Amino acid sequence: MTKPLAVPDLDQEALRCEIRKEYAEVAVHPSRGFHFHTGRPLAQMLGHADAWLEHVPEPSIESFAGTGNPFAIRPIAVGERVVDVGSGRGIDSLIAASMASDRGRVIGVDMTPEMLAKARASASAIGATNVEFREGHAETLPVEDGWGDVVISNGAVNLCPDKLQVFREIKRDIDLWKG
Repeated sequence: MTKPLAVPDLDQEALRCEIRKEYAEVAVHPSRGFHFHTGRPLAQMLGHADAWLEHVPEPSIESFAGTGNPFAIRPIAVGERVVDVGSGRGIDSLIAASMASDRGRVIGVDMTPEMLAKARASASAIGATNVEFREGHAETLPVEDGWGDVVISNGAVNLCPDKLQVFREIKRDIDLWKG
């Protein structure tokens, strides 16, 4: 018999508030210095190809604070619909939008208004019409049931105390067994 996964007993809204404050600071003052790597050096350390970054505006790159490379397993295919959970400043959403081409779509979801503003400005600056950024939480993604083909996330799920709910949302948004 399996035991249900425990969700830490904490004030989730207080945690979200602290996370928003930290990532708002990354968005507004990216060169300040943090207890984690940021920017172009981090993107390169994580294996983001220079060719992917060519079309991403510098304001998005300078505020990059991911933990991995969601394209390491495989690139996004032309025409795919992608949900980016915790999209932040939009670097991975913009890369995914480029890979998906105008035949695909990307929805980036983040809870930090300052990051969303930077992501939207970058998408507008490059004329990316196949990507949009929505405010929301990983536990309640503002995406229609079954909409996505691929879900990516780069350092957001680890910040959520109820990971099982996050994965329920991912399953709701994407049929993992599409052929």
